[in-house]
Formats: sequence, C-alpha cells, structure tokens
Amino acid sequence: MDEINSNDFLKSFGKNLKKIREKKGVSLRELAASCNVDHSNIGKIEKGEFNITLLTILELSKGLEIHPKKLLDFEIEE
Repeated sequence: MDEINSNDFLKSFGKNLKKIREKKGVSLRELAASCNVDHSNIGKIEKGEFNITLLTILELSKGLEIHPKKLLDFEIEE
C-alpha cells in the first residue's frame, strides 16, 4: 500500500462528511445542535483543517443518524 498523506486523508474525510451532511439536507448548525461538536469545528473538519478523534466521529455519526463506518467509507484524493 502506498503511503497516505495525512493532509489528503483529512481533506477526503471532510469532503465525505460534507457530502453526507448535504445529502441529508442538514446545515452545519443543525448538525452541531444534534451532536457534541461546535459548528465552526465541523466547518474546519469539512475543509480538512482539523484533526479529530474517534469520539468526534461517533458524535458526528449520531448527529447524522448513520453508522460511524459510513464516515470512513471514502477514497483518498491526492
């Protein structure tokens, strides 16, 4: 397996999060209200500017009402 660039990983994760959030028709503030993550941090996550923990993935998945693995199901863009 090729080495994965951490910035590419964060950006790809963020794009996937944004795609899922928008598909569900949920705003940043709505998502923040339904999970324990500030809306400004969610915006940074979506831009690949913020490294998160597994617990943040769990909170986001609860807010989006999806299984956490869906947030990790993405291709890494270089």
